[in-house]
Amino acid sequence: MRTFSSKIWALIFAFIVITIAFMYLLTDFLYEQLYVEDTESSMIEYGEKLATKYKGGPVTDELVAEVEEHNSYGVFHVFAVRNPRELSACVPFDIEYETLIGPEERQQLLAGEAVIKIGYEERFERQIISVILPLTDENRLEGILYLYYPLAKISELANEEVVLLIGVMVLFSIIVGYFVFKVLRRIMRPLHELQQAVQQMSTGDYRVRVSVTSNDEIGQLSNAFNKMAQAIQQEDEEKKAFLATVSHELRTPISYVKGYSESIQNGFIEGEQKEEAIRLIAREANRMERLTNELMQLVHVEAEEMDELYPIVLAETLRDAIQLIHAKANEKQIEILLEVDEELIVEADEQKLKQIFINLLENAVRYSNNNTTIRLGAKANGKMAVITVADKGIGIPQEDLPKITERFYRVNKARSRADGGSGLGLSIVDKLVKQHRGTLHIESVLGKGTTVTIQLPLMEDEQ
Repeated sequence: MRTFSSKIWALIFAFIVITIAFMYLLTDFLYEQLYVEDTESSMIEYGEKLATKYKGGPVTDELVAEVEEHNSYGVFHVFAVRNPRELSACVPFDIEYETLIGPEERQQLLAGEAVIKIGYEERFERQIISVILPLTDENRLEGILYLYYPLAKISELANEEVVLLIGVMVLFSIIVGYFVFKVLRRIMRPLHELQQAVQQMSTGDYRVRVSVTSNDEIGQLSNAFNKMAQAIQQEDEEKKAFLATVSHELRTPISYVKGYSESIQNGFIEGEQKEEAIRLIAREANRMERLTNELMQLVHVEAEEMDELYPIVLAETLRDAIQLIHAKANEKQIEILLEVDEELIVEADEQKLKQIFINLLENAVRYSNNNTTIRLGAKANGKMAVITVADKGIGIPQEDLPKITERFYRVNKARSRADGGSGLGLSIVDKLVKQHRGTLHIESVLGKGTTVTIQLPLMEDEQ
């Protein structure tokens, strides 16, 4: 299996090889072409200056000798001949006249233009550049100037440069490779740490963290991983705590039901004690049922996304909630007073909105003293509907208010278990309110009562 670092190394190596090959081809092409073109231009210019020595008429021996004298100190080999066939006696290689000057080349010379030939000479194992210039008089070709230069010197020089270039590129590649290795090693270190951390997390160890040493993409990835690990760890701890709390909550009623049912079955309880035990079994069974239902409701609320919201007349929903809680309120002779603006319309899910008010009213009834009142009010405040549930119950200590919406949190655990509270009601309310884009606020005075305030968005045209 190819690793990420090996892929990077392969990419870098391919890039270096392609760069060297491209530089070699480009350098060879530019060097050869530009130099050859410059040589051709120089040869033509050199030949044209020599051609000015010809004054017309037949080509004299003096002119031929004067031209050949330039071979002793000139760069190019040059000969002046009356007939191109005479070149065979001048140059140190074989020349085919028909190939050198054909009909087209003859017309070109008569027009005063130079003829350029580049070909490979086997005798010298090199290419030859030759330039032919005409010596004309009244449209007659009296002779030619023949210049040639061995291209092998250019090629050999180019090859030497290429060898030097390749050597420099190899040295450069080694230096670059070393620094790339150092940089790549530095870059791959946090990725390697991330890989190990992910493998460690896959075994269930959510405490693992990686060090953040930069602000680049890898640093941001490391930071995101740490946040994810922290969130997963927190969720795992909450899950374990939740399961432990559920087990603890169910253990007590199960032990009551199991103990009393076995006592009745074995005949250890008779008479009035038996009736009392049956009532206790029924009460604990009801508490387990209520706890199970609230647990299912909480899980449902946390897992389900909010459905589409519809316009709901708030007053009708409040009255429905009061009607459902009316029987429990009557048992404690508690009066529920409703003060609501009939025009209020909120955007909500009707069933979930009703569940919010039922849970709040159940709490208010459960923790209120007998023969008291609960005030349920609703009014507009800007673009929000403000709903308050105020009771005259036992109240909540100030130090407990910040945690009151946590799952299974109880102010007085003994009292809550006695009257059947599970510690889930306000947690469900808090999550439902947030799903409705609202807010929840609780104020309480110990021994005097509690006021719960909820704000929910009104319809856009409501003010």
